[in-house]
Amino acid sequence: MLFRGRQPAASVWRRFRSDADEFTVVADDAYVEVRVAANAERAVDLLYALSEQLPPAVDVWIEDVRAHAAWRGVNVPLPDVREAIARLKVPLAAYGGVEFAVYNADDQLTLAPDLTLYVYARSDRWIYVLQSFGLIESSTLAGDGYQLAPDELGDAPELADALVSVAERLGLVGAGSAGSLAAANITASSAGRPAPGRA
Repeated sequence: MLFRGRQPAASVWRRFRSDADEFTVVADDAYVEVRVAANAERAVDLLYALSEQLPPAVDVWIEDVRAHAAWRGVNVPLPDVREAIARLKVPLAAYGGVEFAVYNADDQLTLAPDLTLYVYARSDRWIYVLQSFGLIESSTLAGDGYQLAPDELGDAPELADALVSVAERLGLVGAGSAGSLAAANITASSAGRPAPGRA
């Protein structure tokens, strides 16, 4: 048997996606939005790797869409956040269904529940960083629009327990039932994803 345990369809699709890692860029006067398409493990690895480019203290938003729970932290030490991402790599890539954002006033990295990675920034520096990781800029991305409702994701008790543990370890506070990063004073972009520092 190839799979161990129950794998949600979206996770299976993201994990074995064979296309080259690509990203698209949308820019306006306020910020640059980058959307990265990669397989599940690569997307989580990129979140970890790119977070090294952030300042020593960051804000954090974690939302478990299965459990309708969210946590928020302000001025969390970056090394602690990166350690948390490293601890979550395996269950995040296996199950998805979590929004994990690391941000400040100028930059934001967000791993979406469908394991797509978004970068929002007030400059285009992330384009060059992604290119240095071997990603290719594209006008469109394969797999656009593939989404599952929270009740279609399947159970992921290992991931749920790990998220609670990480939230406690980082000193995050509960943000009530899930909503979006709007609860963290970040507004939505034209593509429906949050943008950094736009209160």
